[in-house]
Amino acid sequence: MLETRDTAQTICRGVTRALTQRGFATLAEVSFADGRRADVLALGRDGTLAIVEIKSSVADFRSDRKWPEYRQWCDRLYFAVAEGFPMELIPEECGLMLADGFGAAILREAPSQKIDPARRRTLHLNFARTAGARLLRLTDPAAGDPETFV
Repeated sequence: MLETRDTAQTICRGVTRALTQRGFATLAEVSFADGRRADVLALGRDGTLAIVEIKSSVADFRSDRKWPEYRQWCDRLYFAVAEGFPMELIPEECGLMLADGFGAAILREAPSQKIDPARRRTLHLNFARTAGARLLRLTDPAAGDPETFV
């Protein structure tokens, strides 16, 4: 289990670095109103929202049946994997990233879909409040748990 977690963290670091270089702001482990949690939520300069699902192993991929539900929360949905992952397992209707601890390459662009404007607004607010709460926790640990107000 520790190895899988370490692999996931390494992939996450590479994904967030690559998306940042493409002009996105990123947050890891973001919860949604329906209780789902995205591995990475990325917000583009134009308001585009992308979700990246990190798969650290074949077992991790095969045990995940919730990923189709993420489409309602983003304009683009990607999977990110490490070298050696059998990429043919990743559904064609999703984007594909190959990542390591230093960056990520987009091997297949995710098809674009537009989410509902009201949902987009809610997600933008959630992104901003989550980022602010996490920053507060870093700059003033004595402030309590600000994410309880997100």
